[in-house]
Amino acid sequence: TFGYGGAPVLRDVELDVPAGSTLGIVGPTASGKSTLVSLLPRLYDPPPATLFLDGRDVRELPLAQLRAAIAFVPQEAFLFSASIRDNIAFAAPSAGDEALRAAVRDAHLEPDLARWPGGWDTVVGERGVTLSGGQKQRAALARALATQARVLVLDDALSAVDAETETQILASLRRYRAGRTVIVVSHRVSAVRDLDRIVCL
Repeated sequence: TFGYGGAPVLRDVELDVPAGSTLGIVGPTASGKSTLVSLLPRLYDPPPATLFLDGRDVRELPLAQLRAAIAFVPQEAFLFSASIRDNIAFAAPSAGDEALRAAVRDAHLEPDLARWPGGWDTVVGERGVTLSGGQKQRAALARALATQARVLVLDDALSAVDAETETQILASLRRYRAGRTVIVVSHRVSAVRDLDRIVCL
């Protein structure tokens, strides 16, 4: 149960997500989907002893350790006024070129990269102003995939992507998610239909 100081946004939500499994979260606007997944990396602090990662209260884990285990892709992707390479490598500075290329390939940003005159060195502008909504989301997804984090959370992170590209990305994620815990929030049933479990808020 969680609220922002007033009435609870989430009430009596109980979930057990086995490590290495996939979970889809659907529900109407304002049902608490984004709030629920934002509690995991402690973008908001959950009440004590209510949210656990590998059996440990997330509030007791060092914040840097907790967030290093979770790759979180929000609906509104934030990009820096820097090159595509720097934006994707930001969360994984030690990742080699092959790992970055694989992340770009799995996020299906590769065709766009090939069309940009600067390629990897294309500067995207503050908050990614030179990119479309779908390109920004795919760049943010590539950045998350490059971290190889144990937990991947997509918070409606494909909402600006067309249906065909979404299908291609989800197919790539099937390979990526082996051994990882993946949580997908979406308004589209197509984005969650092949996951292990789906919950509706």
